[in-house]
Amino acid sequence: MTAPLLDARLVVDRGAFRLEVPLRVAPGEVVALLGPNGAGKTTALRALAGLHPLTAGHVTLDGADLDRPASRRWVPTERRPIGVVFQDYLLFPHLSALDNVAFGPRRHGVDRRAARATARDWLGRVGLAGQAHRRPRQLSGGQAQRVALARALAVTPSLLLLDEPLAALDARTRLDTRAELHRHLSAHPGATVLVTHDPLDALALADRLVIVEGGRVVQEGDGPSVTARPRTDYVARLVGLNLYRGRAEGHAVRVAPELTLTVADRLDGEAFVAFRPAAVALHPGRPEGSPRNTWAGTVAGVQRHGDNVRVQLDGPIGVAADVTPAAAAQLRLIPGQQVWVAVKATETHAYPATG
Repeated sequence: MTAPLLDARLVVDRGAFRLEVPLRVAPGEVVALLGPNGAGKTTALRALAGLHPLTAGHVTLDGADLDRPASRRWVPTERRPIGVVFQDYLLFPHLSALDNVAFGPRRHGVDRRAARATARDWLGRVGLAGQAHRRPRQLSGGQAQRVALARALAVTPSLLLLDEPLAALDARTRLDTRAELHRHLSAHPGATVLVTHDPLDALALADRLVIVEGGRVVQEGDGPSVTARPRTDYVARLVGLNLYRGRAEGHAVRVAPELTLTVADRLDGEAFVAFRPAAVALHPGRPEGSPRNTWAGTVAGVQRHGDNVRVQLDGPIGVAADVTPAAAAQLRLIPGQQVWVAVKATETHAYPATG
C-alpha cells in the first residue's frame, strides 16, 4: 500500500459537538467525505485548511506537521501547501479570471509576470484561455467553478480540498463539469479531499468514500463495497436500500421483537439485512402458500418515485416499497390503509454487522 501523503487525526470541539475523524490519503488518491448536514464534513475541511485549529490530534502532510496541539505546532493557512475550492468559489469580483488564478502564486512569492504565465497555462488546461480577461460576473457557473479549480491547482498543492464544488450548478452544467473535474483530479499528483452530500459526486469523483455522521467515521471503503454493504440508515437511503440490524441464527435474522426474516445468506451473530424497495410486494390480504417473508403493515405515505410509486409503510419495521402505478391504483393505496408486505428470501442480502 502506498504511504499516505496526508496523515491526519482531526479532533475539533465546537460547543457540544465533537469531530473525531482519522484520515489518510495517498498521493494521487481522491477521498470523499460524505455525510448528512451537520455531520462535521466542512469542519474537517476547515481544520485541514488551517481555518479552524485542532483541539487534539494532528495534520501531517508529506511528513511535515501542519497542526499538532500536543507540541503547539500550527502552520497558518497561507503557508500550507494546500489549494481550496470553496462551495461558492469565492472569486475576487474586481479581478479578471487571469488575475484570480494568478493570486495564489503571487501569495507564494512568485513575481507578477511568472504568476500570470502560470495562470494562463492553467486557464488553458481548464478550457478557459479565451475568458482570461473576464470578471467573475461575466462567467457562467461552470466557468467560475473551473477558474476556482485553476486557482487552487496553480499553487501546485500537495493537498487539494474541495467543498461541495458542484453544488451551485444546475443539473446540465453539473453533469458536464463533473466529467471535467474528474479529468483534472485524475491528473493531480497530490492528495485530494472532496466534501459532498451528493452520492453521485462522491461515486463519480472519488477513489474511496469516508462516511461521517455525528462527527465520527461510520463506514469507509471504495464505492462498490460501501454501496453493497451499507452500515447505517443514512448510507442505505443514499443507495436506495431498506436496512435493518438484528441477530442472526443460520438463515433467520430477528430484526424486531415480533419479526424474524428468512434470508438467503447463512450467518450467526449481529447482522444487517438489506433489500431493495422494488423487492417488496404489497397485497390486500395475507398471501397463502408462499415461502416469502410476510407481515402486516400500514401505509404511512405514497408518492411518485421515477416511473414507480414509493410507498412508506409502518409496522414491526418501517419499510419502503416501490410498486407500479397500476398496482398502486389496484390496491387503492392511501395513508392509514392496512396491507400485507412480502419479501422473498432470495431478494435479501445479509452480512455481519461487525468487522
